[in-house]
Amino acid sequence: MSFAENLKKLPGISHLAAINLLDAEGNVVAVIENKAGSQGSLAVYNHLAQTYGSINVEAAKKGLEIFAEHTEDARLHAGKHPNIDRLLAVEAGQPALRVKHVFAV
Repeated sequence: MSFAENLKKLPGISHLAAINLLDAEGNVVAVIENKAGSQGSLAVYNHLAQTYGSINVEAAKKGLEIFAEHTEDARLHAGKHPNIDRLLAVEAGQPALRVKHVFAV
């Protein structure tokens, strides 16, 4: 299935302003905002956080499946898809990331 098809199956994100990704020390290492161009990534990371509790190896593998055709593009062009690159790094052994939801007001 394509990324667009996979997105249709994920929970909505209208209640979110962003997701903060935190390292083991609690430092924010990335922010995925609810804005054009990153809403797909926000939906994926929200789903992974709800399902796995963090962005761990298992979550990263599932996320890479959901990103579908974009995952292969990210493998071929490092840096082009930073939210996918992050999942690839966790899959390859980088530490898991905690997720903090930032709710819309």
